[in-house]
Amino acid sequence: MRIGLIGFGKTGKAVASVILQNQEYSLEWVLRQSALLEHRSVSEFLGIASDEPGLIYSSANISIEELLDKHPVDAIIDFSSKTGIYLYGKAASERGVRIISAISHYEEEEKALLKELSEKTVVFWSPNITLGVNYLLFAAKFLKKIAPWVDIEIIEEHFKGKDGVSGTAMKLAQALEVGESEINSIRVGGIVGKHEVVFGFPYQTVRLVHESISREAFGSGVLFVADNLRNQPKGLYKFEDILMQHFQN
Repeated sequence: MRIGLIGFGKTGKAVASVILQNQEYSLEWVLRQSALLEHRSVSEFLGIASDEPGLIYSSANISIEELLDKHPVDAIIDFSSKTGIYLYGKAASERGVRIISAISHYEEEEKALLKELSEKTVVFWSPNITLGVNYLLFAAKFLKKIAPWVDIEIIEEHFKGKDGVSGTAMKLAQALEVGESEINSIRVGGIVGKHEVVFGFPYQTVRLVHESISREAFGSGVLFVADNLRNQPKGLYKFEDILMQHFQN
């Protein structure tokens, strides 16, 4: 499967590394705003032996239409920002390119755009694309269904520079029907990401915890999603849709 990657920050680099080391996928290119690394080989920059053609391009010097036409891909993976979808979304959907977005938070306007794009192609969005955290979400919803009266608190820990409440924590709160006031945020050091759901029963507690050890976990999640979307019809998908397929079999 041919992949185009939008965004090349710390997480984008980790995701690119995972893709380059998987023989079933080919990283065709990376698109970023800055021209600093333009035309550098992704594999050479990351120090990974690979025959893949992936080069780094700058959106300041090439349009997404030209990039997709000259270097076509089967899927675009977005690790940029919540406004990145405006850069590539329309061009990708018109060409039938699958869109996999791992942006942590979208406003209602961007969510509406994802829905519109899904009328022409496969669109997937998850605030946290790691497989483990979505297992956590699945298990937490199951426990809440068994005991809907249980007390619930959510704790999310991230690196010191992360702004706002974690999109994953917000998704957990929404799924478990608790308010944002039940989300406790911690910002210290270089934590990649940790989410904990605390269930308070009389005389006992249950804690479900997921922790990302390294950002490569996002790359593994991306490939899991891409593989499960291979034969899906156009539409808007979330992680739960993919997991449900495995529970139904």
